[in-house]
Amino acid sequence: MSNSKSPERPVCVVVGVGPGNGAALARRFAAEGHAVALLARSSTTTTELASALPHARAYACDVGDPASIIRAFAEIREQLGPVGTLLYNAGGGSWGTLEQTTPEQFETAWRINALGLLVAAQQVVPSMEAAGSGTIVITGATASLRGGANFTAFAAAKAAQRSLAESMARDLGPQGIHVALLVIDGVVDLPRTRAALADRPPEAFMKPEEIADVAWATARQGRSTWSFLVELRPFGEKW
Repeated sequence: MSNSKSPERPVCVVVGVGPGNGAALARRFAAEGHAVALLARSSTTTTELASALPHARAYACDVGDPASIIRAFAEIREQLGPVGTLLYNAGGGSWGTLEQTTPEQFETAWRINALGLLVAAQQVVPSMEAAGSGTIVITGATASLRGGANFTAFAAAKAAQRSLAESMARDLGPQGIHVALLVIDGVVDLPRTRAALADRPPEAFMKPEEIADVAWATARQGRSTWSFLVELRPFGEKW
């Protein structure tokens, strides 16, 4: 793509771009005319995806490192312009019982899911406040709402992310900035998840493209009907 900015083209940043939800989010918002910044620690997926999308760029970013986030967003502002939409899709952590979870694993999960969101939001909110509008959509998980066995680090981190997102929504809503959390209550449909859960029927899996559709619809909500917590689950998921 051209190195010049397109002031008339809205800028969307997708933090945490892999072959599933992150790529689907990028494709959906690019299809709607956004210039899309693709952030991931590894460039394996983002470089190829950026070349396939119009007005897209790949940026290396480790969301567990605040300095890395700050550098990436400084480049985005310089190359694409102010960010109007932030899609925080980064997530991860280790799984294990209380006894199996190390302090390092616990802190890493918190850094990826909660601290990374805080720092990324801080990079975009000033320009959103100046514009009087903006959207931040965060990819949560079932663990955002309840902790299960073997989810010691991940559940704690996702719960912290949800509480942070709710505080953000309350702080930023009066400034015209919509903050929403998508709770993904199910297994995302990927080749590796299909292989690992081969005994599950097709309706047990969530299609990344349909998750992206919900993110787009949420981002497009009118202010009088803003959602904060949006739960997504496949028909076959028990709840």
